[in-house]
Amino acid sequence: MEQFIIEGRNPLSGVVTPSGNKNAAFPLISAALLTDEPVTLYNLPNIGDVRTMLNIVEDLGVEVNRHDLHNVTLRAGSLRSTTPDPARFEKIRGALVLMGSLLAREGEVNLSQPGGDKIGRRRVDTHIMALQALGAKFSYNGRFTLKAKKLQGQDILLDEASVTATENAILAAVLAEGTTLIRNAASEPHVQDLCHLLRRMGAGIEGVGSNLLIIHGVDSLHGTEYTLSADYLEVGSFIALSAVTEGEIRIKNVNPEHLRMTLMVYDRLGLMPKIQGNDLLLPDKPLMVVMPDIGDAIPTIDDAPWPGFPADMMSVTLVAATQATGTVLFHEKMYESRLFFVDRLISMGARIVLCDPHRAVVQGPSMMRGERHGISSPDIRAGIALLIAALCADGTTIIRNIGQIDRGYENIEQKLLELGAKIKRVKE
Repeated sequence: MEQFIIEGRNPLSGVVTPSGNKNAAFPLISAALLTDEPVTLYNLPNIGDVRTMLNIVEDLGVEVNRHDLHNVTLRAGSLRSTTPDPARFEKIRGALVLMGSLLAREGEVNLSQPGGDKIGRRRVDTHIMALQALGAKFSYNGRFTLKAKKLQGQDILLDEASVTATENAILAAVLAEGTTLIRNAASEPHVQDLCHLLRRMGAGIEGVGSNLLIIHGVDSLHGTEYTLSADYLEVGSFIALSAVTEGEIRIKNVNPEHLRMTLMVYDRLGLMPKIQGNDLLLPDKPLMVVMPDIGDAIPTIDDAPWPGFPADMMSVTLVAATQATGTVLFHEKMYESRLFFVDRLISMGARIVLCDPHRAVVQGPSMMRGERHGISSPDIRAGIALLIAALCADGTTIIRNIGQIDRGYENIEQKLLELGAKIKRVKE
């Protein structure tokens, strides 16, 4: 096990380039299973979860040619199994997107329970109902088994705007017979990336970026090349850490269209990042004053499906709010365990009242102090939030279980060192 030792209160400055979108990597890798021709993906993040996903499809029979740390060519000439290795599969949540592509390609898929962050119950029901609507037969005995001789296009209404369920429905529908309508579809940037890749492969998809997708099934798909967009969640994390350390950071190649709601929320906290072309500039010593609602009412920051504020940005934004003057209510609507990490922030001096599993009141600014006895990271986003808190705290903080951070943020300590942070990775 490794841990970070961080010396706080050092202004960060410089230029940083975000990695490719982690959440896009999984469905794009899965999409390569829908053709026997080569699919080349550029700008893959070199993180543990993506490496695990590549190992999973390699076990299934996909040829994986790793050109370097970020570029790979996949060729699924023939597959030898429809059952991903449980030892690998149960490490990550993102591998669930193999459900749709294996069903479409081979007519069968057998999956064990997925892994991923422990942030509350994460249903698989929507995935199953969508694939059943396309004609799959489902059985469950501690494992998920789906079979279909031929998938048939249908008019599907998802019972929730689940990202991964939408991706599975898309992956299955592109090779189904006829036309499929997916209503209440998720439309996050990684869903859009999947649709753009599949269209390059020959799929007929309309409505990309909306909550109504129209998919015209085709007999076959062909190979192509595709570059993953920047990870907008990593961009949002760097905005927060720049603000709380009073540094000046330029974030390169951010895809501003993916940041509109995030920037709107950050403006309400007084962070005021500026878009310059395809870059984002974070000024030193931002205002950091909470903008109250009309009538001087306490504002609420809550998450919602895209284009609402991303659930995965709640943790880092909450840390940013601890350094802003004013009071704000955070309402986490999607995961009942997401906010439980705030007890670590409270131990560091943050003025936070956890009202219930879904709501927390933050009053800032808080004088954060280092935690020499060590704090643990319960999930990816809480991990980066604790890292940001340590960067703005007085003294030394030890963060344990940093494998959680590594799952979502590529080479994070090197990026921080280049910005002037005092951070060391050491063995426990």
